[in-house]
Amino acid sequence: MILGVGVELLEVPRFRATLARFDTRLRRRVFTADEQAYAAARRKGEAQSLAVRFAAKCAARRALAAAAGRAIPGVGWREIEVTRESGRPPRVRFHGAAETIADEAGVARVALSLTHDQSACMAQVVVEGDAT
Repeated sequence: MILGVGVELLEVPRFRATLARFDTRLRRRVFTADEQAYAAARRKGEAQSLAVRFAAKCAARRALAAAAGRAIPGVGWREIEVTRESGRPPRVRFHGAAETIADEAGVARVALSLTHDQSACMAQVVVEGDAT
């Protein structure tokens, strides 16, 4: 059963400009060390990789808020992480307050879809619970 859906569309050049302006502060506040390392190693460009991860975090926040039936202001950006194991598609993992809210809302699965190019990126997150 679908509990919530979130979608985010982001302009990569705009994100790149924001990253240039707030570089270290933005990276530390929004991205985990693993997300930063993954993006740094991408051949398509670090800014593009970080942009699509930021879009995924925004989409995941919306989906989680919909599942919880309320706003989730206490959830930090680093509590929503986009991970990728070699040979596997990316996925969203919740930590801390986000994980607690997901558990309380009955979230059993999180589906993530990402797409990006040099100009734009988009993420869609669907959170599902077990049918009751």
